[in-house]
Amino acid sequence: MVESIVKNWQGEEVGQKAFDLPSAKPETASHIVHRALVRQMTNARQGTASTKTRAEVRGGGRKPWRQKGTGRARAGSIRSPLWRGGGVIFGPKPRDFNLKMNRKERRLALRTALVSRVDDLIVVEEFSNELSRPKTKELLAAFTRWGVAAEQKSLLILSELSENIYLSGRNVENLKLMPADQLNVYDLLHADKIIVTTSALDKIQEVYNA
Repeated sequence: MVESIVKNWQGEEVGQKAFDLPSAKPETASHIVHRALVRQMTNARQGTASTKTRAEVRGGGRKPWRQKGTGRARAGSIRSPLWRGGGVIFGPKPRDFNLKMNRKERRLALRTALVSRVDDLIVVEEFSNELSRPKTKELLAAFTRWGVAAEQKSLLILSELSENIYLSGRNVENLKLMPADQLNVYDLLHADKIIVTTSALDKIQEVYNA
């Protein structure tokens, strides 16, 4: 059970929010989070890098010169890997980099990663009604009141991504917006500060404790 102070739109402390996210044991926590992080970053690779072998490079059907008598090294094709414009030896070919991880392990890694960032977690009241229209300046001012510096990388987790909040924050360089049901280990660990609304915290418990 973790308790966090809840702040309102003005940055004032208005109460506390308790949430319970079962996490991995201390001796295995770093291992399972690391596995989930490696899996996410590896699965993001396209695996489309490709080179041509000497069999696939165009040309080279005719023997450049006769086998003996020229004084030069013997050569059978101008597309040999030793020649300029020739094939590539052991070059990359399209491949699938995907790693598998059980769903229970993935959710455990997510919960563990979030609980490990509890010192950098800022819980705020639902504030979608405070932005009657998209206004980046007002959103950044609220971040300052909550204790987030402009140069810090921040992750804003919402129960639902409203249009006004999305339009207000999409151009902020160090800000990433994310719905509560689409969390990932990389963004949880990459951010300097994590801002989460009370309703998003309830949704996280509902989705990832199942």
